Amino acid sequence: MTTQSTAKPLLRVKQLVKHFPIRGGILSRVVDKVHAVDGVSFELQAGETLGVVGESGCGKSTTGRCILRLIEPTSGQVWFEDRDVTAMDKAALRAACRDMQIIFQDPFASLNPRMTVASIIGEALSIHKLAQTPQDYEDRIVSLLETVGLNADHMRRFPHEFSGGQRQRIGIARALAVSPKLIVCDEPVSALDVSIQAQVINLLEDLQEKFGLTYLFIAHDLSVVEHISNRVAVMYLGRIVEIASSRALYTDPKHPYTEALLSAVPIPDPSVKRKRIVLTGDVPNPINPPKGCHFHPRCPKAMDRCRNEAPVLKDLGEGHMAACHLND
Repeated sequence: MTTQSTAKPLLRVKQLVKHFPIRGGILSRVVDKVHAVDGVSFELQAGETLGVVGESGCGKSTTGRCILRLIEPTSGQVWFEDRDVTAMDKAALRAACRDMQIIFQDPFASLNPRMTVASIIGEALSIHKLAQTPQDYEDRIVSLLETVGLNADHMRRFPHEFSGGQRQRIGIARALAVSPKLIVCDEPVSALDVSIQAQVINLLEDLQEKFGLTYLFIAHDLSVVEHISNRVAVMYLGRIVEIASSRALYTDPKHPYTEALLSAVPIPDPSVKRKRIVLTGDVPNPINPPKGCHFHPRCPKAMDRCRNEAPVLKDLGEGHMAACHLND
C-alpha cells in the first residue's frame, strides 16, 4: 500500500444519489423507487486505496458504477481531476475512460466467451487508438499478459480455457491496457478460492506500486479490505456510516454497525476472545428505508433521536468520520 497524499484529491464524490424506478400498471408508470445510493460523499487521493465494505445490497457496487457512469446517477457530482464526470457528454466521457477503469466481480461473466484473450485486452487499445501498428498492438498485449502473470501463448485462447483466477488476471490486464489512474475494483476476489484471492490481492498491490494506481476497492470481506486499504468506508443501506484509516477503523470503530461487522471477522488465534454482536432483524427494504438513521431498527444502542433525525458524517479527528448520534 502506498501512503496517503496531502495533495488535491484525485476523486471527489459529493452527495451521490441513485434511485432505481419501479414501474407498474398497464402504462408502466413509476410507482416507487429503490434507494440504492442515498447521498454518498468522499474523497480519494492519488495512490491511495479506499476500501468500501457493507452487507449485500448496501449500494457499494452501484456507487462504483455511478462514479464511472456505467450507471447514470440520479443526482450528485463526481469530480475526477477537477473534471465533472456527471456533466460530461459521450465524447468527453469516452476520453475520461482512459483514466478510469473497472475490474468486475465475476471473471466468468465479465469476459466475452466468443472473443480471444488478445481481442478482449486489445479492444480498448483499438478504441483509444493506442497502438500504431499491428506489431505494437501485439507487443502491448503480450506485455500486459506478462505483467499480470500470464504467458504470451495465452493470447490466442478463449476465456473458457482458463481457471477463475486466470480469468480475473485477464480482466485486470484489460483494465490496465489504457494506463488508467483510477481502477474501481468491484469485489474482484469474492468469486475466487481463498488461496487464489491472496494471489490476486498481492498482484493488485504490486501493480499499484509499479504504476502508481489509485483503487476504490469494493468488498464484503473485512479481512481482505484491511490488508489492502489505506482507508475504509462502511456503507449501510445506501449511506456511508463511517470512514477512517484502516488502522483506526479496525482498532477503534465509532459506529455500532461497524462494531457488529468487525465482531464477525474470524480471529486466527483461538486464545483471543471477542464478544460477538448479533444484530436482530433483517436489513430494511431499500424501497421504503426507515426514517432517521437507517440502522436504528437493528441498532442495540438506538435512542429516540435516532428514529427521527438522520445523523450526518461528523469528523471525530484525524479524518475519522462517523454518522452516529452517540458521538455528539
